[in-house]
Amino acid sequence: MPTNLAIDDLLLNQALKIGGLKTKKDTVNVALEEFIQRRKMEDVISLFGKMEYEKGYDYKALRKRA
Repeated sequence: MPTNLAIDDLLLNQALKIGGLKTKKDTVNVALEEFIQRRKMEDVISLFGKMEYEKGYDYKALRKRA
């Protein structure tokens, strides 16, 4: 899908340099992937402390089985 976006050249060039990628397209794609991954992680992190476990749940016993 071709798009015509107004992207800040300074930011794009910094990302290109830091990422070590060869093209602006690759840089934008990696940035989008990392953005999505981070947002998904934030969703999971927001669940910490909100989930209730069964009374007989023993995570240590589950570790020993592995």
